[in-house]
Amino acid sequence: MKSFLILEDGTVFTGTHIGAPKEVISEIVFNTSMAGYLEVLTDPSYAGQAVCMTYPLIGNYGICRDDMESKKPWPDGFIVRELSRIPSNFRSDMTIQQFLEEGGVPGIAGIDTRALTRILREKGTMNGMITTDDNYHLDEIIPKLKAYTTGKVVERVSCTQKYTLNGSRELTENGPLSGSASFKKADFEAGIRERKPSLVRELNGAGLKVALLDLGAKDNIARSLAARGCDVTVYPAQTKAAEILADMPDGIMLSNGPGDPKECTTIIEEIRKLYESDTPIFAICLGHQLMALATGADTFKMKYGHRGGNHPVKDLSTGRVYISSQNHGYVVDMDQLDPQVAVPAFINVNDGTNEGLAYTGKNIFTVQFHPEACPGPQDSSYLFDRFIEMMR
Repeated sequence: MKSFLILEDGTVFTGTHIGAPKEVISEIVFNTSMAGYLEVLTDPSYAGQAVCMTYPLIGNYGICRDDMESKKPWPDGFIVRELSRIPSNFRSDMTIQQFLEEGGVPGIAGIDTRALTRILREKGTMNGMITTDDNYHLDEIIPKLKAYTTGKVVERVSCTQKYTLNGSRELTENGPLSGSASFKKADFEAGIRERKPSLVRELNGAGLKVALLDLGAKDNIARSLAARGCDVTVYPAQTKAAEILADMPDGIMLSNGPGDPKECTTIIEEIRKLYESDTPIFAICLGHQLMALATGADTFKMKYGHRGGNHPVKDLSTGRVYISSQNHGYVVDMDQLDPQVAVPAFINVNDGTNEGLAYTGKNIFTVQFHPEACPGPQDSSYLFDRFIEMMR
């Protein structure tokens, strides 16, 4: 079936319909990852957006449910050059076409994704429509596209009730779930017997309680902490600070999530209370932005954002550069930082934008990128160990 991608500047791409049989208006963004399309699709940070994958062939290794970062796909739409309908992978549970249909995600294939990406890089992120209606009228559609906003999407992607991931039990039953090393249960047990350093390091959070505020968290954040032995309690985004603090966590984690951080007004108020509590805090992506807003800084929307697994970030404390996984369209304004509150800790090597903050006189640090990766490199997974050291 023929399908069309219509951008708010009037550009129209013609391709083939894939996924669920429906029409959608969304913000069009691109991701430069060469692999990990399933993790991209199940990342809640993409709620309210349609994702264009710049790598030309998507779906060749199918869908493995064990690799999902949440329970379902979150993007409004999916845009690819070529969709593989016959996966070659012994772990595959279904094709990507079946997964998109099951998750209610429409898409378009067969378009020049390089041309689309260049448009978004030159003109900036814009809204668009994916439709199979060949009787469309641009003069009717474009005003609708320009009026579209993602709105308050955090509430839509967050969990509805708190739950706990017991680190000791997860380690015993499944072995380490993530982090610098990944082992099966037998490897884990053998490593403990032999006091294998890389496995013992996974236990450095044993006995620590972490409160994870779910703003649209990828599962691998909780897994990365549980893999180090931490007991992680996950809280819905609208949870009051008083409830979290009443559970007396050793540390608090603020997760990634979708949308404009300035839309999260009530959440920002509660994060300010967490900041004032003197509990150690580590924040990622949206959590990083919300902590900045809660302490008087500002954020702004980027021209086309950072989305992919190949973004270099520099640790200003050591001068070392790491390749990171990223997914964000907003950034903290370094010109609005009060050095008595926070100072830059990481910067993006490509464009110099802020990638992390260290809070003055507080056991708080935040990063814009994803140390839990999936997809992407795990160069910066050591930050979970830094958080554990801070809690201890």
